[in-house]
Order: sequence, then structure tokens, then C-alpha cells
Amino acid sequence: MVLVSYDISDDKLRTKFAKYLSKFGYRLQYSVFKIENSEHLLSNITHNIENKFSKKFTQGDSVYIFRLTPSCEIIKYGYAKHEDSDVIII
Repeated sequence: MVLVSYDISDDKLRTKFAKYLSKFGYRLQYSVFKIENSEHLLSNITHNIENKFSKKFTQGDSVYIFRLTPSCEIIKYGYAKHEDSDVIII
């Protein structure tokens, strides 16, 4: 799993970036997306961020990508504790 967190000051660029990330995962919080990943998918995302978005970022903008392994502990509170992340494909 990958978490992408961002703080982008320009409204138009922030909206475009969020729409881009929504193609691959879903929003956990306003500026945090959860993406179930493969190495190929992560490579494509980082490539597109570097080539399509980073040139438009200002000095105050930031994007963090956290690669989480299956052994990472995730503690949830509030609504998040009811979220079921198991997916069964039949």
C-alpha cells in the first residue's frame, strides 16, 4: 500500500493532482490518498508526478509518498476503525 499526502497551494493544480490520484486509489482525508500498489503502478505515478506536476509546484508545495509494507501496523480511530480494507475477488 502507498499513502500519498500533499499540500499544494494553487487551487487549480491541487484539484488536478487530486483527480489524478483518484484514478489509482481513494481519499482517506482531504489531502491523503491510499493506493493499493504494484511496483509498476508506483513507478508510473512517480514518473507522472516528476514530469507533469513537479515543474508547477512552488517552494511551499509538498508531496509525500509513503510505501507501507504488509508488516506495518495501522492504528485507526473514529470512522477509520470501521473501514474494511479486505478485498475479495471472485
